[in-house]
Amino acid sequence: MTAPYLHGKKVSLRPFVEGDIQESYLDWLNDAMVVQFSNQRFIHHDHENASRYLASFEGTKNLFMSVRLLSSDEPIGTMTAYLSPHHGTVDVGIMLGDKTCWGRGYGQDAWNTMTDCLLQQQGIRKLTAGTSARNKGMLCLMERSGMELECRRREHEIVDGVPTDVLYFAKFAGV
Repeated sequence: MTAPYLHGKKVSLRPFVEGDIQESYLDWLNDAMVVQFSNQRFIHHDHENASRYLASFEGTKNLFMSVRLLSSDEPIGTMTAYLSPHHGTVDVGIMLGDKTCWGRGYGQDAWNTMTDCLLQQQGIRKLTAGTSARNKGMLCLMERSGMELECRRREHEIVDGVPTDVLYFAKFAGV
C-alpha cells in the first residue's frame, strides 16, 4: 500500500521519514510515561535503532506515519499499520508522544482518520488493535471509534510488576 497523506479535523498524517528522527521523537520513545503500556519501554532508543525501525518498513505494505498538528505541522506522534493482504487484515497502533496534546482529541482524530482510510481500501476487511487493560486512554479511543472487544489475553503482560490483561479490539469494513 502506498502511504497516503491524510487530513483530519485537527491533525494530518504523512509517511514518517528519516528527517523525523529528531530529539523530540527520541525523547517520546524514552519517556516512561509515554511508553508505559508499550513494549518500547524495555528499549533505550537512539538514532541508530530508530533508523533501523524505519528501514524495516521499506519494501513492505506496512505503514509508519507521522502524526502532525494540522494548524502548524508540528509532529505530535506516530501511527503504524501492519497489513496482512492474504487475510485482509490490518493491525493499527498509535503513540501520541507530545503529552501536551493528550486528552484534547488529537489522538482520536488521528485514529479515526487513519482507520477510516484503511477500512475503505480494497482488500481490507478487518482492522485490529490491542492494548493493556490498564491503558484507559487507548481503550476509550478504540471504543469511541466503533471497535469492539474481540478477546482478552488474561494476565498476559507485566505492567508495573502486576500481571495485566491485554485486550484486542476489531472493526470490520462496511460496518
